[in-house]
Amino acid sequence: MAYLAAAVVVVGMIALLNLILAFGLIKRLREHTARLAVLEAGHSSQIMLGAGESVQPFQAVAEDGAAVTRDGLTGRTLVGFFSPGCEPCRERMPHFIRYAAEHPGGRDRVIAVVASEPAAAAEYVAALTPVARVVVESDGGPLGVAFGVQGFPAFGLVDESGVVVASGSMMDDLFVPVAG
Repeated sequence: MAYLAAAVVVVGMIALLNLILAFGLIKRLREHTARLAVLEAGHSSQIMLGAGESVQPFQAVAEDGAAVTRDGLTGRTLVGFFSPGCEPCRERMPHFIRYAAEHPGGRDRVIAVVASEPAAAAEYVAALTPVARVVVESDGGPLGVAFGVQGFPAFGLVDESGVVVASGSMMDDLFVPVAG
């Protein structure tokens, strides 16, 4: 009889421990769900400088040899930052390419930055070159710093004086129509 009572107590303690762990897991899942919702909804505009902020002066050379500088911006310029190995970058690049193909001023008013070593950037450079001046730089390079890029992908519209008109991590964040 004593063994039966001990067995019931052990099974009861295991069940209680299992219940406590299940509640802890449920609480943790709710916290993560809330964090993901905040990231999806509220922080997409914080991926780089926001509307009204000024881009720092920058100087780089595009893959085709053209100089890319803040002072060289003419009209509203579309900017995109990508990183090879970034799944959201791969998913959103076709949207960027379509938007860039219709952007007023053509590829002279579109800058695509690939944050990578040159060898790893080849696929992105080939895809983006027809619609943009493509700059390959290391993560944290001059354009990334000038635009305050915090993650990838990042998109922005900048006026000729270097002021951000719109920015975000989705092309839809660029609420300004493509009409020209």
